[in-house]
Amino acid sequence: MTQSTKQDRVLIFDTTLRDGEQSPGATMTHDEKLEIAELLDDMGVDVIEAGFPIASEGDFAAVKEIAQRSKNATICGLARANFKDIDRCFEAVKHSARPRIHTFIGTSPLHRAIPNLTMDEMADRIHETVTHARNLCDNV
Repeated sequence: MTQSTKQDRVLIFDTTLRDGEQSPGATMTHDEKLEIAELLDDMGVDVIEAGFPIASEGDFAAVKEIAQRSKNATICGLARANFKDIDRCFEAVKHSARPRIHTFIGTSPLHRAIPNLTMDEMADRIHETVTHARNLCDNV
């Protein structure tokens, strides 16, 4: 039998606590989020995307508590590519043993947050915000 290398390993990135709540009728209480996060952590999920901390005080509180409680998983929050979102996300995940900031920007004309941004301006925005996130957290 051959020995598995780190290169061969598939990492599990679970978005149940953030993306799962976007399904119609699928809302979770704070305690339900904590319970699901604990189960995911115990199951060995590598990365738990715990929520979108800027979205609401409730989401921020859940992400923060999950980050504080997690034993094994990397805990990540979602943030748009702007400084305010990234700062709020880091505030929520910073107490995790393995924090991560998951940032994004809509690039299609339909999904652009700032519709008149050129692709060069968008690239500059990405560079600035990812650099800012990396100054807060090693895992972006």
